[in-house]
Amino acid sequence: MVSDYSVRPALMMSTLHIEQQMNEMIAYCGLDCHECGAYLATKSDDDEKRKEVAELWSKEFGADITSQDINCDGCTTVSDIHFSHCFVCEIRLCGIKKAVINCAYCNDYGCNKLKELFEMAPEAKTRLNEIRGGM
Repeated sequence: MVSDYSVRPALMMSTLHIEQQMNEMIAYCGLDCHECGAYLATKSDDDEKRKEVAELWSKEFGADITSQDINCDGCTTVSDIHFSHCFVCEIRLCGIKKAVINCAYCNDYGCNKLKELFEMAPEAKTRLNEIRGGM
């Protein structure tokens, strides 16, 4: 029989870990929303930052992104305010469908949907691995 005292610390650690992630706003893929230009521009309602991010991302991703596209309340929020790619992002859509906090909590963690992103943003993989290690 497992003692209530032995289960409680693990539960408290798990709850603490989830609360920490929510404060950090970790996207399904492992990117930190608080480091995202679209999120920062939206939260500060900064049109110059929107323009700067749109120009950078247009060059970086070879896409036609305008400052009007740069609005996002965070990948995992229930808000309808997301960067345009978020509405078609395979990783985000999968996370929503599977009802996970982020990919670290998915039974299929490390799937093919994440591989390309991890090549472009290795910090996302590191962050998700850290979350998995704390579970």
